[in-house]
Amino acid sequence: MFYNVAYPPSGSLSKCANATGTSMNRWLFWITVSVGLLLVSAFAGLSFMAGGPMDAIEMVRFALPQMHMGTLKAGDAAPDVRLVALDGRTRFSLHERTGGRPLVLIFGSFT
Repeated sequence: MFYNVAYPPSGSLSKCANATGTSMNRWLFWITVSVGLLLVSAFAGLSFMAGGPMDAIEMVRFALPQMHMGTLKAGDAAPDVRLVALDGRTRFSLHERTGGRPLVLIFGSFT
């Protein structure tokens, strides 16, 4: 007794599997390249904003781990902080200098 079984031509299964693997490798390659370019672009932008690559590296190393969201809301009293005077040696608290009066901080350039 002979059965009529249709077999694919020899080697066509491996070609089909190989084509799928090649297609997947191509996708992984382009995804890796895209993510790499995105990271390089982000570092270049951060370097430009920070003033240079070394400043960007230092900012990432030291500033980012320190950042967190505070709990102050509009109208809350400012926390008392210790500051260094202009002479670089004397320390004082913010509350000592203001004496409870309002304090306005202006950040800007007046040149």
